[in-house]
This record gives sequence, C-alpha cells and structure tokens, in this order.
Amino acid sequence: MATTRDYYEVLGVDRGASEAELKKAYRKLALKFHPDRNQGDEGAAERFKEVSEAYEVLSDADKRRIYDQYGHDGLRGQGFGGTSAGHARDIFESFFGGGDFGDIFSSFFGGGGGGTARQRATRGSHLRVNVSITLKEAFTGTSRAITLRRNEACTTCEGSGARPGTSATRCTTCGGRGQVQRSQGFFMVQTACPACHGTGETISDPCETCHGQGRVQRSAEIHVNIPKGVDTGQQLRLSGEGESGTRGGPSGDLFVVVHVEEHEIFKRDGDHLLCEVPITFGQAALGAELDIPTLTGLNRLKIPAGTQSGKVFRVRGQGMPSLHGYGPGDLHVHVQIETPKKLTARQKELIKEFDAIDDVGHTDRKSFFDKVKELFE
Repeated sequence: MATTRDYYEVLGVDRGASEAELKKAYRKLALKFHPDRNQGDEGAAERFKEVSEAYEVLSDADKRRIYDQYGHDGLRGQGFGGTSAGHARDIFESFFGGGDFGDIFSSFFGGGGGGTARQRATRGSHLRVNVSITLKEAFTGTSRAITLRRNEACTTCEGSGARPGTSATRCTTCGGRGQVQRSQGFFMVQTACPACHGTGETISDPCETCHGQGRVQRSAEIHVNIPKGVDTGQQLRLSGEGESGTRGGPSGDLFVVVHVEEHEIFKRDGDHLLCEVPITFGQAALGAELDIPTLTGLNRLKIPAGTQSGKVFRVRGQGMPSLHGYGPGDLHVHVQIETPKKLTARQKELIKEFDAIDDVGHTDRKSFFDKVKELFE
C-alpha cells in the first residue's frame, strides 16, 4: 500500500519521537487493528498495513532520514515499495516475537477459533546482499549480476512437500484444526499443533527432492540496475527476489546494500565533489589557467592573480547527479600553494632577492604583526 498520509500522523507521534516512543505507539495501534482481532473488517486491515508501513520506515534510521528530507517520493526513488498484508504481518511477528504468540493472541481475541486448520501461507524470508561500485559507476549508473543461494519452490512437488501423485492428510493430533489447547494457569490457551506445526496436515509420503519441505536451495543469478547518484549505505529493494514462501505464500524481497569505493582524487559530500589541486607560488601570484579533472574529463579553470592558498573555486554542475532528479551537484576545487622542498643555489638567491624587496601586497601579514606588537606594548 502506498500511503499518502504522513507517517508520524499515522503513528500519532511528533517528528522528534524517540525509538521507544515509536515502539510504544506501534504496539498500541498494531494490537488494535490486527486482522485476527478485526476479522472481516477491511478498514482495520488497511489501517494495520498503514501502521506497519509507517513503523518499518521510522524505526530504520536510514529510511527515516530519507523520509524526513524527501518524504514519500524519496523512499520510492530508492526502490522502497509499500507494505503488503503479508509483509505487515511479518513486521508484527518480528516485533512481538514468533512461536506461540500469534496463537495466544488469536485465542484471546477471536482468531483461528474455527473447526478447520489455518492453512496460512507464509511469506518467504528477505535476503540482503552487499555490492561495491566505483565512484564513476555511481556517477553514470551501472548494473550488476548477483549470484546467491536461496530457497525456491520445489518443482517436483510444486511446493506441496508430498510425493507426486500423493497429498498431505489431515493431522490426527489436532483433527486438522492446526491448533491444540493446553492449560496455562486459569486459562485454556490454543497453541500451534506440535505434530503439524499449525498447518493441520501431515505428509506421510514426502517428496524425494525436497524431503517434504516444499522448497529446495538453488543458485540464482539476479541482475540489478543501480541508478546514478546512489551513495554508500543506500538500499535497493527488489520485490519478490528473496526466498520463496511456503504453502503458496509470496516470496520475500532482496535488499541490495550499495558501497561506493573511495576515489583517489575526489571526495564526496552528498551530491557535491571535492578535490585538492596543487599550484605553484608563481601561478598563485601571477594567475594561471589550469586543466582540472572531473568525472567527465578535463575542465579549464582560471586562477586569478593573487590567489591565496586554500581558496575554493566552484565548478557548477560537475558534481554527482541527484538520485531524486534535483539536478547535479557542483565540483569544489581547493587550491593549495605547494612550497618546494629542494631549491638550487640560484633559486635560493632569487627568492632572497625577492623577499628583500617584497614590501607591498602583504596587508594581512602586516595587520597581524601590528596587532601582536600592540598586545605586548
């Protein structure tokens, strides 16, 4: 679901909410709108997905930073999609814990009380891989072929887990309900059946390929398009490229985490590039024109006479492209006057001669020493 409501408004917190405040707000709303507690209420189901989506973003420091700066468009620009019903339930279970919690919750709030098994499809696990690219590739955009191993639906039994020609049978322990009752203090609590693990079915003749699991591990090659302007730490989400679900459930997602390698000349500051260029004293004093490097080639830069060491020149539009389409950044050129470490006798003689007659043009130096003199008088 691609909500248009503000995530902070959805959770009922202010924009400076702490992690603990986010958790508290999500816990309250997730329990209130959980589908097991509001069976048949489509409005509650939508609110549950909306709350889960808001918490998924705001509880992740990187996603929250992007959302605070660019809003919903910023998240979509990086490949982050909405939250499906299955994904919302995954978030809920990862927050409250797996195991018997969902069954305990259902027993108190009305879920799963019928006479048939839940037969609930389970979403496949998400996967995460790291990809390294060069700064030039981040500038132009690139693609990668990623090879990974993941669980995929067994083609022999088509994911059923049973040998072809056979099928699963009703679990005799729970009578096909997928749940059993047990005493817990003063309460009778329903939990997942230990024999069929809550499915309501058992497989007496398992598939020889997957041994009854319904999935097998295979190698997969996935091609990833990396957009220009991407930076270190940003993630690309490939929906459905994670592990296959069970019992017909949807596949998980694949998250590609990008790392941009350091460049030998340029440093990056958001969409801007920085570089240091050494110049001679003569070039700084008399002025010069230099060929400076950019990621697209050489660019002519004019150095005016009297340039001081540390001066920064801005070359517009020669930075990194914006991931969100706001236009490229700039190249900031820091010039540094390079002092020679070895001088010939003639060079020393000329410098001494120049220094002896150099009595003008040093207003900053004279002002400084005048202040020092006044300080100690």
